[in-house]
Amino acid sequence: MGNPQLRRETDFIYRVDRDISAGMNCDALVFGSRDLVDRAGKDGSIAQLINVSKLPGIVGSAMAMPDIHSGYGFPIGGVAAFAYDDGIISPGGVGYDINCGVSLVSVPLTIDEFLKSRKEVIDALFNSVPSGVGTKGRIRLTGGQLSAILEEGIEWAIANGIGNPEDRGRTDEYGSFKGADASKISESARARGIRQIGTLGAGNHFLEIQAVDQVLDLQAAEAFGLSKGTVTVMVHTGSRGLGHQVATDYIEKLLNSGTEDLPDRQLVYARSGERVFDDYMAAMQGAANFAFVNREVIIDQVRKVFARSFNIDPIEMRLVYSISHNLARVEEHSVGGSRKKLIVHRKGATRAFPAGRQENGKEFVATGHPVLVPGSMGTKSYVLVGERENLPLSFGSTCHGAGRSISRHRALESLSRSKVAAELEGLGVMLKTASSRAILEEAPESYKGIEDVIESVIGAGLSRPVASLRPLGVVKG
Repeated sequence: MGNPQLRRETDFIYRVDRDISAGMNCDALVFGSRDLVDRAGKDGSIAQLINVSKLPGIVGSAMAMPDIHSGYGFPIGGVAAFAYDDGIISPGGVGYDINCGVSLVSVPLTIDEFLKSRKEVIDALFNSVPSGVGTKGRIRLTGGQLSAILEEGIEWAIANGIGNPEDRGRTDEYGSFKGADASKISESARARGIRQIGTLGAGNHFLEIQAVDQVLDLQAAEAFGLSKGTVTVMVHTGSRGLGHQVATDYIEKLLNSGTEDLPDRQLVYARSGERVFDDYMAAMQGAANFAFVNREVIIDQVRKVFARSFNIDPIEMRLVYSISHNLARVEEHSVGGSRKKLIVHRKGATRAFPAGRQENGKEFVATGHPVLVPGSMGTKSYVLVGERENLPLSFGSTCHGAGRSISRHRALESLSRSKVAAELEGLGVMLKTASSRAILEEAPESYKGIEDVIESVIGAGLSRPVASLRPLGVVKG
């Protein structure tokens, strides 16, 4: 193994035993194949995970999903739970793109029907959904409307004729965190977000048209509304500049307030009971509500494009699910035989609650909610569902994507734009992007193999596959 501290428990679970002398308050668990875990040992992300284990109030283990790679403070793919009454919340354990997440829409079209108009539809989507760094959306908001979005989430969108009412029950947290407080979000954050509703942004954010390639769990696929050979649209974006500024504001506030000894200053935190703890939670939830609305506005535009192009009733384009993967949430879990209230941080990781959890909502309480795991450009994405035995294992968490294997800087230096474009064309993927830089930064070679990640998720008992989705066209910033 690349890290001598790692002890193999199974083919897909590795452990760093608690070392009190090193300041660890718990073990660190890494889920993944030997190859994926070796890679994580080399990029510093396992060292980051060990630092997370040193934080006060941590419950269970510090955990990393198979798509782990280094991030700000917490590794991306990191999961950690803290006692609610005497624990902490760490902005680094949420990330800068608060409630970055994925939405999936099913389209009542066959692959052949879509391919006949693929170029025209992709062009229309590119023009209808602004993308790129600092992009401004087409919806002009007043300050009062922005406050309503921050506090009401998807309820605001539906009340204003954006999206379908049934989208609520198919959105994580019903699309609205009730503890959000717009007054806890700075004017600079509001100024960055007020023109960005309905925009993709840049980096790894995308809009992708896909084909349901394989159905791997027929019962769950039917419950989720997925049929082999039909078309789906996947949207990946978050809270844009507003969420980034919320993270920046509170990290700076915590760093300037005088911190205790930290294994890494990027792990700065607020303790339960402190005013800044409550303020950050309310601001984070407001940014999360902004992200829910951002994705809902994009979905609304997607529906309109397909309705014009194929004479489809927009109501027939059902939201499969909209899921979050950069949040800290208050949840109850069984710990040591008793129920405990925890603050579960999932950074670049998703909640994957199985059947029976009331948080799934009435739509999915009997099946478990859909888990959406995008691949990279040119590779498959997956729809998963959580396994029951995963609740005590990782508080019901799973991976959020393929996970980067090389940095954006290295991708720009080592990859060829023409070669990547030719590779995508050979795979039958039509790409529309505002930047040639994005072609290199987000090339399939920049990411871990999605099949390796999914194999690890299955092998570790985190979740099981429901369907695979093959890309047909990609819109990027």
